[in-house]
Amino acid sequence: MQVSFIIPHKGRFEMLIQTLESISLQTCNQNDIEVIVVSQTPEIQQQVLSTNNALSLSVHIRPTSETISGLRNYGVTKANGEYLAFLDADVYLSHNWVEQMLTALDHDSNRIICSSMQICEESAPPLEQIRTALSNAELDTDVAFLPGRNLCLKKTSFENIGGFPEHLITCEDYYFTDQAAKLGTLFYTSSANYIHLGEDKKYKAMFYKEIWRGQSNLQSISGRNIPIREWPSFAVPPAIMLMLISSIFLFIINLNLLAMTSLIFAVIPIFIYSIRLYLLANKKIHLWYIVVFYIFYFPARAIGTFAGLFKSIGVKTL
Repeated sequence: MQVSFIIPHKGRFEMLIQTLESISLQTCNQNDIEVIVVSQTPEIQQQVLSTNNALSLSVHIRPTSETISGLRNYGVTKANGEYLAFLDADVYLSHNWVEQMLTALDHDSNRIICSSMQICEESAPPLEQIRTALSNAELDTDVAFLPGRNLCLKKTSFENIGGFPEHLITCEDYYFTDQAAKLGTLFYTSSANYIHLGEDKKYKAMFYKEIWRGQSNLQSISGRNIPIREWPSFAVPPAIMLMLISSIFLFIINLNLLAMTSLIFAVIPIFIYSIRLYLLANKKIHLWYIVVFYIFYFPARAIGTFAGLFKSIGVKTL
């Protein structure tokens, strides 16, 4: 067995089936592939096994109390492959994904993890196009971080990294790939790609999802060496939120000049980030949609960060 695909799963059965289909269509020898689905949805066990007969496939059910990291780490204990491929249960891989990942890893002995670029249809809604553009900010180069939706590495490398952080509800990919970067390089390639089937498509749903994603922001910093360019992602959302709250309060007490100043300080980062992304996307996404994205994104991240802070304080005081 050469490659073990490990897929954590909870809900969205239809997307999982599409993910498995993309694995079954890989151009490499199918005998070199095994798929390990680690789910928290017991009823899918028979459904998955009866739906796909082309793969060497096993399904394992774990308690709902386990984090996504716990599911991934458990999957590794069942893996027989020399290489591990971590996938989310809502991605559709290009047919050459396995071949290109292994080629990219073997090309450089210092390369520890590889990941492929995200694509979407031209008809995709603006929010999905925005997410895709952000994901592809750096291509065919070593990067400081890789998203956890598709990662490929040697099993020995996984063991040296120490596994995924089971104490984090979200942001586990930040932590895991940061630990990996201490041992080698992270490579993001355009030679293969994937479609994120579960990508955000509506702003309201994204808003609530970002609150959930943001709750582990501060915990994910612990034990990591945070590069300067990453600090704005932690500092800017709460700063914008505080400026907006301040401006409302100042308007209420009739300090209009200070209120306008506070509002301007809140708007400036949104404008700067929007222009940056507009240029990054080669001006193919209307600027207004990008502005709306950040209007939703920054407050949601701030709320999630503050919620995570209070949760951490609550845990420490128990």
